[in-house]
Amino acid sequence: MTPTTTHDKLVRLRDLILEERHHASHLDMAMLEAVTREKEELVNQLGFAKELDPADRQLAEQIRRENRRNAFLFRTTLGWIRETMEFFGRRTVTSTYAKDAGEIPAQVNGRLLSGRI
Repeated sequence: MTPTTTHDKLVRLRDLILEERHHASHLDMAMLEAVTREKEELVNQLGFAKELDPADRQLAEQIRRENRRNAFLFRTTLGWIRETMEFFGRRTVTSTYAKDAGEIPAQVNGRLLSGRI
């Protein structure tokens, strides 16, 4: 059933935001993508609403809070992924030195995830 009134759309948007967090935390990427797509369409439809009914203001505030929670989850997770990738990209072998105190380039490039066995 497609929501028709602004109130129905807001309720559906809140539900989609909650579903989005659930699918993200369970790493269900297919469902996350589908929910995100539907959420974007609904946000675009709600963008045309000129005025919000005073009775829906509390619902809109709840939507804002839940959406911020999701944004925090995604931003934190992205930071964690970046830190992990930086860790695996760091050089794991220190430079070695020759008897004349010159630096010898290491044979290993330091990437733990090089794709080679």
